[in-house]
Amino acid sequence: MSDHDAHGDHGAHAGHPEHTGHADHAGHGGHADHPDHGGHGGHGDHAAQFKDRFWISLALAVPVVFFSEMFANLLGYMPPQFPGSGLIAPVLGTVIFVYGGQPFLAGGWSELKTRQPGMMLLIAMAITVAFVASWVTTLGIGGFSLDFWWELALLIVIMLLGHWLEMRALGAASGALDALAALLPDTAEKVTDDGVVEVALSDLTEGEVVLVRSGGRVPADGVIVDGQAEVDESMITGESRPVLRGGGDAVVAGTVATDSALRVRITAVGDDTALAGIQRLVAEAQASSSRAQALADRAAAFLFYFASSAGLITFVVWSLLGRVDEAVTRTVTVLVIACPHALGLAIPLVIAISTERAARAGVLVKNRLALERMRTVDVVLFDKTGTLTKGEPAVTGVATVAAVTEEELLELAAAAESDSEHPLAKAIVRAAKDRVPAGGGRRVVASDFRSLTGRGVQAVVDGAEVAVGGPALLRETGARVPAELADNTQAWIARGAAVLYVIRDGQVLGAVALEDEIRPESKQAVDALHRHGVKVAMITGDAHQVAEAVAAQLGIDEVFAEVLPKDKDAKVAQLQARGLKVAMVGDGVNDAPALARAEVGIAIGAGTDVAIESAGVVLASNDPRAVLSVIELSKASYRKMWQNLVWATGYNVIAVPLAAGVLAFAGIVLSPAAGAVLMSLSTIVVALNAQLLRRLDLAPERLARS
Repeated sequence: MSDHDAHGDHGAHAGHPEHTGHADHAGHGGHADHPDHGGHGGHGDHAAQFKDRFWISLALAVPVVFFSEMFANLLGYMPPQFPGSGLIAPVLGTVIFVYGGQPFLAGGWSELKTRQPGMMLLIAMAITVAFVASWVTTLGIGGFSLDFWWELALLIVIMLLGHWLEMRALGAASGALDALAALLPDTAEKVTDDGVVEVALSDLTEGEVVLVRSGGRVPADGVIVDGQAEVDESMITGESRPVLRGGGDAVVAGTVATDSALRVRITAVGDDTALAGIQRLVAEAQASSSRAQALADRAAAFLFYFASSAGLITFVVWSLLGRVDEAVTRTVTVLVIACPHALGLAIPLVIAISTERAARAGVLVKNRLALERMRTVDVVLFDKTGTLTKGEPAVTGVATVAAVTEEELLELAAAAESDSEHPLAKAIVRAAKDRVPAGGGRRVVASDFRSLTGRGVQAVVDGAEVAVGGPALLRETGARVPAELADNTQAWIARGAAVLYVIRDGQVLGAVALEDEIRPESKQAVDALHRHGVKVAMITGDAHQVAEAVAAQLGIDEVFAEVLPKDKDAKVAQLQARGLKVAMVGDGVNDAPALARAEVGIAIGAGTDVAIESAGVVLASNDPRAVLSVIELSKASYRKMWQNLVWATGYNVIAVPLAAGVLAFAGIVLSPAAGAVLMSLSTIVVALNAQLLRRLDLAPERLARS
């Protein structure tokens, strides 16, 4: 259904000549855990919980580090001695291990059970080995000198900081299903023999009749049995203007009767409604897109296997050499330093800084996988209405008879429409103000305004009766369209524009074309994406001629037109089946499943809450060029992630063999203290490297030119 033909017969719309006109109307009057942390053991802790654990653990870690004999020897000072001072590190270290380490221990156990080792298992292994080894040393068992209390405390504190930064940067996650449910009213007004009774939605059954007042939402799917109104279906269909609905027409739960009351017989409730179907599609699509493993987790999995193998080999080799004490010491050292602070901070720091830079450019990153994937997309699929276009009608053409100028026609039409709240009326009034300079024309005043439901409007202007409306109004008044207007009106109709005729005292003075206005930035966005080697596709519920006209103006590669809401995510799947990686850009409820299905879902910030919650990336502005900012951010942040991971893992590749004692024959052995120092230096390097992202310029207008 077209944005324009959906509005009834404001114009002759190809393939839909039976729709009838426009009535004046007054208009109308949903946090889940992040799905993206499966690689972290599915722990589901919120950013606030990591924040609390970090600050408390940091406070406890200060005395642990200060009283640590290994740390004191490293810096060359003597910690104060008093009764019980020797228990400060073990007692507080144990508290840090149990309290601060809990998310990592739980996450590690979860990864172990699912046989998907990642960051959580690597951290859990390191802190557990450090904890056990430190207590063995503290209790004097076996004569080992493996005091890792300070290293255990700092490791947990830094990892908590990394996870807090990451989760804070990613923000609250997908509440799409809650936002969808919020589209429904809390109660419905059921019509009974005794009048109208307010009931809960759950009490409605098929066959009952409900009253939907002007400006109210339809509580369940049904069929209109009494009344006629223009229904705002944009939340479901994405179409920009209300649709005239009357007796026998179907209406959908969540839509709004904008200008008149309706009585609706319920045909579907609960899980059987169209809205519930969209909810299921969103849930399924989100589930299918959340299984991928993030880059940091893949690196952590590699390091887990590397560290485990190195530890096992170290123990076996030293044991075979008959040095069991050295085997234990070397193995513990390997397992502890194999979990680098740098790796724990590498990705979170990049995400935190890049999302901060993105926010300054009006881009909100909600899903780290979406950010990582954006650099690889092959095609950007734009929803038309409200994304490439403004989602509201604008005057795009004016044709008049010889005796009337365009300015005079617009003044007449605007005067007649001035008391109407209809989107088309507002567009005509805006056009008249824009085209007629202030004080440049005489003041035209209308009176006796009347709304002609389904046909148009009528008013008395300068003593003459002026009417504005579509073909239904022509048929009713018997007015004939002059031949001199035919070429223009037919061309407008052919491309799917809404056509309104201006009639004065029974004579047609001219016609006005109204179309969903294309955003001026859309052409720049499409051209820039092409320069990046990315295809551009468009999807819409509009008629083919409307979609093709927009695509031709913008140079779009592929068009999906007349797509029903329930089929949008199927079109995304169709592109994916062709081997393409898809970024979907949309703003409506009907876009939510497609946003969730795509490799990257990008919501226009001015769109609905559902679209925003279903997307991995949200554009705060309506500028489609901001998609270029997401691509640039993705490429830059991915480069930094890899640089940091190469440094962090490279440190391990060198440090672990030295800790294992492969050069012991040459007198080169990496002590636990030296390993800790190198680990800290590695962390500083990745932190400084991540800071370089602050120089990134994500201005959409600059990227569109480059």
